[in-house]
Amino acid sequence: MPSSWLALLRRRRLSLMFMACLLVLLPFGCAKLEQTERELVFRIEPGTARWFSGLPAGVESVQLQSPDLLADESLHAWWWPAARKDAPTLLYLHGSRWNLTGQLFRIEQLHAMGFSVLAVDYRGFGESRGALPSERSVYQDALIAWQHLVRLQPQANKRFIYGHSLGGAVAVNLAHELASEEEAAQAAGLIVESSFTNLGDVAAAVTNTSLPVRWLLSQEFDSLGKIAEVGIPVLIAHGRDDRYVPSRFSEALFDAANEPKQLLLIDGANHNNSLRMAGNSYRQALQALGLELN
Repeated sequence: MPSSWLALLRRRRLSLMFMACLLVLLPFGCAKLEQTERELVFRIEPGTARWFSGLPAGVESVQLQSPDLLADESLHAWWWPAARKDAPTLLYLHGSRWNLTGQLFRIEQLHAMGFSVLAVDYRGFGESRGALPSERSVYQDALIAWQHLVRLQPQANKRFIYGHSLGGAVAVNLAHELASEEEAAQAAGLIVESSFTNLGDVAAAVTNTSLPVRWLLSQEFDSLGKIAEVGIPVLIAHGRDDRYVPSRFSEALFDAANEPKQLLLIDGANHNNSLRMAGNSYRQALQALGLELN
């Protein structure tokens, strides 16, 4: 056989071996990339937040039940009823990193406004058992918590959905799912605080790059594509001095949302203290939407 033919066969053999290696390694590489992405998105801090000093009187620790949870999974929540039995009830959906022990200061502020609050830890956070969360799993966890809240508060006009930061995207998705499943509104209002349009946009902002990083992301959290269809009044709040998630994202969400809607941009507020810095403006914004807390 001529040497040129032998060389050609060797090159083809090497090419086939290279393609075979790609086919074997690509799924592993994609799975590893997705796991790393989810670790970066959720950034779970284990244990108790250092500033947590215990639960206030009246807060109940609850284990939520659902056939969607596996044997080694659980959902832990706090239920903090207001003094008034007919008070509006709010589902609290937190963002990344901190579990419920790191959220108490914000939950206290919402409770002080007059809400009964059901706050849930996603699987993998705090006392909720489960594997590393994903976009799909936190959406499912929010729906399980909502089903529990409906049992606690049977009146749809007294149910609210609240999400902070990444939890804002979870809240928008929940409202979007409820709107697509039911003809009548299942909640009185949606409150989105310090959140973003989609994960690709905030990833580009945090890394300060113009590269198309969204192409590498498997988790979308696309609030911008859903908020116009939530079908309930929307309050979007954001601190103007937020160094992590620019307030322009909330302005874009507000522009995409349908009426009735309110945008509350809070001077001097950062990513975490908008509720405190807003003072009575939060209540006034809700009242402007026709939503009464008293």
